[in-house]
Amino acid sequence: MKASLKLLLAGTALSLVAGTVSAETLRLMTWGSYAPEELINKFEEEYPDIVVEVTFSNNEEMIAKLRATGGSGYDLAQPSHDRIFSAQQEYNIYKPLDLSQIDTSVMSENLLEGVKANTTIDGEVYAVPHQWGTSGIMTNKSVAPDVTGWNDLCDPAYEGKTSMRLRRTILLGTAFGMGMDPFALYDDPEAYQDMLDQVTEKLIDCKSVIKTYWTGGDDLAALMLSGEVVVSETWDSTAYKLFGENPDIVFVPPETGALAWIDTFAIPRGGEADDAAYKWINFVMRPENVEIMSASTGAIAAVPNGIELLPEDKRAAVQAAFDDTDLENLKFFANIPAGIEDMEGLALERIQAAQ
Repeated sequence: MKASLKLLLAGTALSLVAGTVSAETLRLMTWGSYAPEELINKFEEEYPDIVVEVTFSNNEEMIAKLRATGGSGYDLAQPSHDRIFSAQQEYNIYKPLDLSQIDTSVMSENLLEGVKANTTIDGEVYAVPHQWGTSGIMTNKSVAPDVTGWNDLCDPAYEGKTSMRLRRTILLGTAFGMGMDPFALYDDPEAYQDMLDQVTEKLIDCKSVIKTYWTGGDDLAALMLSGEVVVSETWDSTAYKLFGENPDIVFVPPETGALAWIDTFAIPRGGEADDAAYKWINFVMRPENVEIMSASTGAIAAVPNGIELLPEDKRAAVQAAFDDTDLENLKFFANIPAGIEDMEGLALERIQAAQ
């Protein structure tokens, strides 16, 4: 009996060890707030053989990290829709999606078809949509009620009270504010450089007005809530979050059109947990999980009723910011041709270094 019990206990121990060893890790590279702990715990309860490991990143870092490893080290990434085509052509860092593994029926048809069109190479689709939103202007309307667009960031009337993030979005927004369409110039590097030179000079001149350059949503939120900054370039989701704390802080779609982005799901070429990746995609797109995700991100899920699934305060913020005309005037980021980001990087360095 004792011998049998020992064998039984030994077998159980081996089974537990084997179970631990066989647990699969889903290495997710995503944006801050796109993997709330509540949702991870819920996913791991439903799929106890999968452990989610999260690395927070941004578009530039996602490309750099996957380029450095040849697409290895991560199983699921979430680049924006315009950052996949050229990165894949240049660096071959993603693998085609098996759309039969994804319940695309729950996704907004226009966003799904738009992302598929943007990320199809040689007949293969490399991404599907997850969350979408816009970049534009945030203002405290109690002290800056007349703000309408990008040019207000450099208005001397708000000297020492404005902010922006020194990334490519401010280059594009400033160009639109100056009456140019940067997306229409993507295929003409010489014309694009001329546009960048004009934008660079304007943003260098603007430095005397700017209070500071923000680097993250928490950074910007603190500046706006404290009143140190009253007008800023922003992601709409940051403005939506602040609206719940101070309804005077609102998102303003620029009169030239808010810049619209779609964050996606894409599988890196060296990913080792495709099945887990597909499970995560389908899991987070369920309505009950969309509510959890949207409460964390403040962005709108790429589902037909995405706005309705936002928390009440964020839904109210969206409705306060956009009307039908604003939604029809969205400027979706276009696929970035090779070389454009290098040109933009040099422009941003010039702005940063200017005294």
